[in-house]
Amino acid sequence: MKKQLRNWLDERARSFVSERGVRGDEETVRKQQLCQRRGAEIVRCTIRGQIVGRQTVEREIKVVYIAHHQFLIKHGATLYMEEQVEERCARFFGGELVDDQRISRMGEYVEAPRVERERWTGERLSYQYDRAQAVRYADTWWNRHNPAFPSFPVDCTNFVSQCLYAGGAPMTGYPNRARGWWCQNGSWSYSWAVAHSLRWYLSGSRIGLQAVEVPEPEQLMAGDVICYDFQGDGRFDHSTIVVAKDQDGMPLVNAHTTNSRMRYWSYEDSSAYTPNIRYKFFHIIDRK
Repeated sequence: MKKQLRNWLDERARSFVSERGVRGDEETVRKQQLCQRRGAEIVRCTIRGQIVGRQTVEREIKVVYIAHHQFLIKHGATLYMEEQVEERCARFFGGELVDDQRISRMGEYVEAPRVERERWTGERLSYQYDRAQAVRYADTWWNRHNPAFPSFPVDCTNFVSQCLYAGGAPMTGYPNRARGWWCQNGSWSYSWAVAHSLRWYLSGSRIGLQAVEVPEPEQLMAGDVICYDFQGDGRFDHSTIVVAKDQDGMPLVNAHTTNSRMRYWSYEDSSAYTPNIRYKFFHIIDRK
């Protein structure tokens, strides 16, 4: 069984390589097509699998495993490594691999009460945002959980908030969960952990951490934030942090939930992507 799974992952990795042409499942096709639109090419892909669970019912065996993808991408004169970690389920029947599917939590919407605006008293919490520190944190923890903070099944916004905090952004609003942006004493604000709440917090904060919405992704810098409304229905359900720019000046991002490093910002290769997707681009104000 392990050998079959290993052979399948090797075959799947080969199917991502652009020179072999567009083939394979929908996820492979999405990835290849996104690269083609960017003028990029996947020149090598490796996938490592780690089994984390197994369930047997009569002749059927379901194996849950973690698949760590590494894509070596050539874009113009540059090469860089993109990484993505997925939880997948392989189904074996009579000892033969018959199905393999991604277990997706991407795009799950977490409902939260309305975020309250903090009352401005004329006092501004001063801070200096260290973008290098925020990016360093994003690269250190992109594929693991920092035990100093809570962890969630849909962990994208919690991760982005940790990155902002590592960059020096100040917490405000404790202990009101509907106000400000904070994580203290085993509790947290909605804006800290819920994508839709962070989107509204960044749009209107006048105390502490503040941001300016910009119209185009190329206007972002490392340490800035992108919010995603996959369905285009006004409910934002994903957050990422910019960690670099590609050769065309477009953002590359790190994220949790589907743990990703140096991923192209648009998420057109995601199973959660729809043609109705909407984005919010937030440039964090460096000094207040």
